[in-house]
Amino acid sequence: MTSTPRPALSLVIPAYDEAARLDATFEQVEAWLRDPPRAPVEVLLADDGSSDQTLARFEAFARAHPGVVRALALPHRGKAATVTSGILAAEGDKVLFSDADLSVPLSEAEAFARALDAGADVAIGSREAEGARREREPTFRHVMGRGFNAMVRALVVPGVKDTQCGFKMFTREAARAIFGRLRRYGPDAPEIQGPMVTAFDVEVLFLARKLGLKVVELPVLWRHGEGSKVRPVVDALRMGRDVLMVKLADMRGEYRT
Repeated sequence: MTSTPRPALSLVIPAYDEAARLDATFEQVEAWLRDPPRAPVEVLLADDGSSDQTLARFEAFARAHPGVVRALALPHRGKAATVTSGILAAEGDKVLFSDADLSVPLSEAEAFARALDAGADVAIGSREAEGARREREPTFRHVMGRGFNAMVRALVVPGVKDTQCGFKMFTREAARAIFGRLRRYGPDAPEIQGPMVTAFDVEVLFLARKLGLKVVELPVLWRHGEGSKVRPVVDALRMGRDVLMVKLADMRGEYRT
């Protein structure tokens, strides 16, 4: 009797109401599957309770790639809970999550895998590290992001230039240790209505540091995608509150490891 080998790498892609933009996503995933950075690989398409055809399209793509692609139908709890559910369901030795628009090309994954092979527990994409490139980014988003990251560095995660890039890779052990401890937006978060941008990445990196894990920041190519669900004022306020809540929870001793 032979057992199926554990995937070398799991790719988790969360999505909420992304049906109109999935053609380009599937095209890039198809190319990645033909020449993956590691083999075997698995892809988990995690649907955040979409109100459009996202889940149906995920399920059709999974049927076209049996044994490699899985579609996860989840209640609508936001990106953080969806990413967490996908990562905890992943079986790979390394686990990567990427935004559904693949604003960072999947071709960047090999450099991240090499960083983990070299001893890192977590490798995060950075649009601010030396050698990074940004394309088509609106000025207001860049300014907002720099202001937010200054607050994050001062209060919670010093030294990290870009906490919010949606391209992060973890060893299997680090992924379970971190995502099993999230307090703000874990898989048991309440159901919501509509899109919700949060600062869950900050809690992820805070916990990585708290656990003594090695985090490296790697420069990436990042392309701004049309159709972003970011709402500058509302989301900036929520993300600022998230950072303060993580800081307060730490001061109260809620993150003891």
